[in-house]
Amino acid sequence: MEWYFWVAITSLGICFAGYIYHFLKLINLGSPKDYSKKSGSTKSGIIYSFTHAMNPVNKESAFLNLPTYISGVIYHLGTFLAIILFFVLFFTTNINELISLLLAAFLLLSTLCGAGMLIKRITDKKLRHLSNPDDYISNILVTLFHLGSGTVLFIPDVYPVYMVIASLLLLYIPLGKLKHVIYFFAARYHIGYFYGWRSVWPTAKSK
Repeated sequence: MEWYFWVAITSLGICFAGYIYHFLKLINLGSPKDYSKKSGSTKSGIIYSFTHAMNPVNKESAFLNLPTYISGVIYHLGTFLAIILFFVLFFTTNINELISLLLAAFLLLSTLCGAGMLIKRITDKKLRHLSNPDDYISNILVTLFHLGSGTVLFIPDVYPVYMVIASLLLLYIPLGKLKHVIYFFAARYHIGYFYGWRSVWPTAKSK
């Protein structure tokens, strides 16, 4: 087995261990503790948090910035695709040419979306003011991962470089904002619990 396979496997193991740590940390914290008088259903609030509240129509930050929102959706779908492809490429690089073309086309689109959001973060004064190094590092690593995933489908010679990029991303995931893969679900649960307890969610419009 080539050295870059071992680098990728080691990085994957470290990433997995980091996720286990964060997951156990969340479990240990338990459910939110609210000492106010309960007036609603936490169950309904949590369900609403993962459903209606995620609708872009109900998210001001989404419907006021639809191009960025759509780019973000494509970017995340590209990330999921690239992760699946990463595991597939561990076992074979012999993928049907048409499928490879379709995958590469979508990954190119998601790469452009990632690059576009990075440029917006740099050029938009408000976003630049709110950003920190983690925002830039995360975006660059994930975007390079998309680009590498699409490129390796047609240029096998870049395989070692692709594996190094994937390894760097895996090592960084438990350290930076990319660990929101776990914290996203905890955050939606907590906010649903909070507003459900107070009978704010579900909203009257959604009932």
